[in-house]
Amino acid sequence: MSTPENEKIRIMLADDHPLFIEGLSMMLRREPDFELCGIANNGREVLEMLPTTKPDLILLDINMPKMNGLETIKYIRQSYPSVKIVMLSGYFDEAIIKEAKIKGANGYLLKSSQRDELIHTIKMVYSGALFATPQHDQPAPGEFLVNDKFLAQFNLTKRERELIQLIKNGMTNQDIAQNLHLSVYTVETHRKNIMQKLKLNSPGALMKFIIENQI
Repeated sequence: MSTPENEKIRIMLADDHPLFIEGLSMMLRREPDFELCGIANNGREVLEMLPTTKPDLILLDINMPKMNGLETIKYIRQSYPSVKIVMLSGYFDEAIIKEAKIKGANGYLLKSSQRDELIHTIKMVYSGALFATPQHDQPAPGEFLVNDKFLAQFNLTKRERELIQLIKNGMTNQDIAQNLHLSVYTVETHRKNIMQKLKLNSPGALMKFIIENQI
């Protein structure tokens, strides 16, 4: 599916995790049918930027400071009813999906989704799909799931693969430390080991690697 000739889908990305934003924005900018017109870190910034960025579609994180994604939908719908909204989340949660749909979202997408699914969902929602949800069975909250077959070649430990799962869900080092009951220093050490084994030199390159290899 492609957009009409010379017509690009203007996309705003709203998320409060810098590494996730960096990786996803790099991917969006490479797509010929997409134009990344703005990046916001919370719901209030989304509302402030809407008049000038004029997006066709917003990729809106569920959990953000100041104003979360579900709260933000209400205000977007009041003033910008034609803007499409796809919610971003780290977990498949039927209750949250239902609430997002009721509030006016047009789709729900996992942060761990593969690149092709992200592109497909954006284009389906833009084209008028009633409500797009993840296309395959999803892990329960907290379940460990990465592409172990692909990662095996890099000799990553189980803990390092677990960190990659959390990184691709947009977690910061502090978030990961709390989730795994580790010190931030230990998390930083694991992250450095991952970067060395994958031969990557920046956090953005790691997120790009995760997205491009559909880990």
